[in-house]
Amino acid sequence: MTSDQPIRAGDEPIAVDLEKGQTVWWCACGRSQNQPYCDGSHKVTSITPVEYTARRTGTVYLCACKGTGNQPLCDGTHNQTPDG
Repeated sequence: MTSDQPIRAGDEPIAVDLEKGQTVWWCACGRSQNQPYCDGSHKVTSITPVEYTARRTGTVYLCACKGTGNQPLCDGTHNQTPDG
């Protein structure tokens, strides 16, 4: 695994409560010690965090497996086996 590959940070999405208009930076590399948020650990890779602004107040589920096709929101990819 190269340093430019994301690291799986968890097996389930992380529920976070956000206010409408609140902006967070989602860790896309999986190296942050403050999951699901960026702490700058990506700087040893070419991976960059993803800016997310809440469209409404409520709970969102941010991807922890780092495999989602809908960054930063969970799309269920964590449920897939390596064999598909």
